Order: sequence, then structure tokens, then C-alpha cells
Amino acid sequence: MEDNTLKINRNHQTVIGDFPKVGIRPAIDGRERGVRESLEKQTMGMARNAASLISRNLRYPNGKPVECVIADTCIGGVAEAAMCTEKFSKNGVGVSLTVTPCWCYGSETIDMDTEMPKAIWGFNGTERPGAVYLAAALAGHTMKGLPAFGIYGHDVQDAGDQSIPEDVSEKILRFVRAGLAAAYMKGKSYLSMGSVSMGIAGSIVREDFFQEYLGMRNEYVDMSEFTRRLNEHLYDKDEFKKALAWTKKYCKEGKDLNAKPKSEARKEEEWEIVVKMAIIARDLMVGNPRLRKAGFGEEANGHNAILAGFQGQRQWT
Repeated sequence: MEDNTLKINRNHQTVIGDFPKVGIRPAIDGRERGVRESLEKQTMGMARNAASLISRNLRYPNGKPVECVIADTCIGGVAEAAMCTEKFSKNGVGVSLTVTPCWCYGSETIDMDTEMPKAIWGFNGTERPGAVYLAAALAGHTMKGLPAFGIYGHDVQDAGDQSIPEDVSEKILRFVRAGLAAAYMKGKSYLSMGSVSMGIAGSIVREDFFQEYLGMRNEYVDMSEFTRRLNEHLYDKDEFKKALAWTKKYCKEGKDLNAKPKSEARKEEEWEIVVKMAIIARDLMVGNPRLRKAGFGEEANGHNAILAGFQGQRQWT
């Protein structure tokens, strides 16, 4: 029997803050006296099925399933939309997916968050297809300047069909992957290690892109910080030994084409420096609690960087 046990990386070191969750918003026709009541089960079922699809197929960087938060009730009007927003804000939701099998009150039920990535899945059904609401809601989003992705199945389904077609599944998962990436980057840092080298334009860091488009901050260190940490041995010695052993096992050297081949001692020294630099770069990005135990509190904090780069690539090589 196949072992589907999740492999959790308990040593995963990451940036500060919890992983963003996916909020599921079941939107419904708010007219009562039989209309709303007849759609409650189907609408909430769509939300639960979408949440199950996401958690079964997507993982956080630490290996755990992506978590979903479903609104407590179906959303038939602005009051329930506000209740949903309140729940999402208290539960760390960073991505919003609205689902519906029917017509709903357009601008009363849409997600009005100005920064959260959002999408709407309209059920392509035989009785009350969600296409009309999907089109109306997306038009409202466009008019209000709130981008949203539309998801609609290619094939018509029976009203009682609770399955999610393959094309819809793919669209939902693609949206959630991208949405989680955008939500996870927000508030984190890009760490520049070094500066522009040889006038290479690709080395120039555009702060306006990171800050205005991604919602990130920019951090900077000079490459002399690597030299300092190498000279003062500011890294985890035990981790270095483990990393060096892994490198020797899996990183095979190519043929030395230099006119004067390097000595084995020189190659060994360079391998050690490369491994130490990799560890130091990681420590600069997300910190390392073991450095604090060694008395280096500032270095232990890191820069809360989700990504980093060597702008001075000539010095790096």
C-alpha cells in the first residue's frame, strides 16, 4: 500500500510570520422565502470541496498542507461579507477565493480588500449557472480597480454534481499558488549582498518595484560582511561540517581546464569557502538562533529576507 504520509521538514528555517491561509467565500442569492434556502447546501458544499482540493494538493515550504478558512455562513449581502472579512483578518488569510453556483448580489458580496489576491469560481451548472454573477462581479471588480481572476468550467455540470472538473481544479490551484506566493512575499525583505558590478544593469536593484508592486522592503549588506564572518568564524561549525560532507558526496568537480591546474589543497580550501559562504548567506537572510547562543545577537536576527542576490557577481566568482 502506498505511503501517503506527509514529510514535514521540522528543521525548516524561514522568515518571520505564519504562512498565509486561503479564505473561501461561499456567495449565495440573498433572496429568502425559498430561493436562498434551496441553495445553502450546494453553495457551502462548493466551498468545502474547494478547500479540500487546495489542502490535498498544495503544501507550504515546510511540507504542511495549505490551510483554508471558510466563512461561517454563506454570503448573501454586505453584512455577511463584512463578517467574513472579520473572520479572515483574525485567522491570517492572505488569499481569497469566492465560490458560487448561482446569481448573487454583485457588489454587495464581492471581496473589497484592496490588497489581497482574489478569484471567483462560478459553477457551470444546468439550473442556476454562476456565469451571470461571475461576469457581473468581475465587472464590479474592474470598475472599482480591484483585480480578480475569473474561474469557470468548460463543461456544463448537473446541479447536484459535487465534483470539480479537471480544468477548474487546475485554474483554482494555479491561482492559489500564485496568490500564496504574492501574500507570502508581502512585508518580507529582498537582501542585496554587494552592489552593482561592472555596470551590469541586471545588478541594479529597483526599490520601487519591490516596495510598490510586491509590498516588500529592501535590505543591504556589503560583501565585506562575508569576509568578516569568514575571518571571525561567525557560522555554525557543526552545520559547516555536515554541509561540507554533503557537498563532497553530491557535488562532483568537472575537469580543470586551467593552464596551471590548482592544487588539491587549494581546491579543498575553495570548497570550504563556498560552503561557508552558503551558510553565511542563509544566516544573513533568515538568521540563526545558534549564533545567539554563541554571543552574536545581532547576527542571529538576520534580515527577514525571503530572497537575496549577489549584485557584485564578479567578486562572487
